[in-house]
Amino acid sequence: MVKAANKGMTILAIGSIPLIMTLGNSMLIPIFPKMKSSLELSQMQVSLTITVFSIAAAILIPIVGYLSDRYSRKAIILPSLFLFGLGGLLAGLGAAVFSDSYTWIIIGRVLQGIGAAGTAPIAMALTGDLFKGGEQSRVLGIFEASNGLGKVLSPIFGSLIALAVWYFVFFAFPIISFLSLILVWLFIKEKSFKQAPPPFKKYVRGLLSVFKHEGRWLFTTYLAGGVCLFTLFGILFFLSDVLETKYSIDGVLKGLLLAIPLLVMVITSYITGSKIGKNLMRMKRLAILGLVLMTLSYSLLTFFEKLTPFLIVLAISSVGSGLVLPCVNSIITGAVGKERRGFVTSLYGSVRFLGVALGPPVFTRLMDWSRTGMFLSVAALTFIVGLLVFFLLHVKGMDGKDEKKTAIRYSYF
Repeated sequence: MVKAANKGMTILAIGSIPLIMTLGNSMLIPIFPKMKSSLELSQMQVSLTITVFSIAAAILIPIVGYLSDRYSRKAIILPSLFLFGLGGLLAGLGAAVFSDSYTWIIIGRVLQGIGAAGTAPIAMALTGDLFKGGEQSRVLGIFEASNGLGKVLSPIFGSLIALAVWYFVFFAFPIISFLSLILVWLFIKEKSFKQAPPPFKKYVRGLLSVFKHEGRWLFTTYLAGGVCLFTLFGILFFLSDVLETKYSIDGVLKGLLLAIPLLVMVITSYITGSKIGKNLMRMKRLAILGLVLMTLSYSLLTFFEKLTPFLIVLAISSVGSGLVLPCVNSIITGAVGKERRGFVTSLYGSVRFLGVALGPPVFTRLMDWSRTGMFLSVAALTFIVGLLVFFLLHVKGMDGKDEKKTAIRYSYF
């Protein structure tokens, strides 16, 4: 548990981690058209700068999750922040100095993805270690709001930096990751494990037991979180492109417009996290409501071409994401004990990163196919996930009454 005197700075340090990681992808979105023209890239090549980052993170996350369970969260987060900054520096130098700029940018982005693997997902597990009960849900709400705040600020920062030279954005990453590293180093105080970590085989058997008994709802919550990030980054990629090509909007104004749906999600996430407590029934209902709102929004977007009504309807999907993500975070973080929390939350982080990775390239293909088909396909996806949450996520309310006969069983080893 965190001492009251240090609680504010501890929350600030934890909150800085997802903020930094969000900037890793979202800050690039406004510069994509300039990168595309400057380096003479295709739309798919541009989207790969997000995809390779997220795939590298998704692959490495389960490994660093295990390491964080075996050693400590802080021992993983600090070097990961360093790698994230180093990758940004390499990408920036590649764009500014080297002849084969695109290759070096991709290499730098892969290195950033490796660093990202040991940051936000491990910070979520760290939150579960340091905070309990309703306070844990509140801090996880702040965690998700910080993630969203990064998404709000990043298009604005990216647009401002790109007013000078587009690749200056990459040089911002070492600076912001260093600030987060200092906060974590100074203000995160972990208790060491009281006993030696279990052997690897025993650890794996414990994890298999978790997924054997809890796999149905874990899969469902993982999928809900991943789909939220998939649709979010896909829509941002689409919006960034059409703002310039269709509406001739560039620069800071473009960043501000990209930030509108993200700001709605941030506010909703913060409010949701502060209200759900440990009420699992409320979490399920809000998650279903959020997916319904996302389905409604994406279905209605097929009818709106003008920018203002389009953004208003798009904001409905942001409210939906802001309802789903804090609920999913709280459910997953409380699913297992401290000894295996790092792996379970890290696997969830992998799914989120895969959602981010798939968003831009999938939406690129859908954009080439049909605007109406794109939105209806996404609406169908969120509708199906909503049905899965409704039928497969069985929870127990705070009043102790089961919904049907099944309840999420918290497993402490």
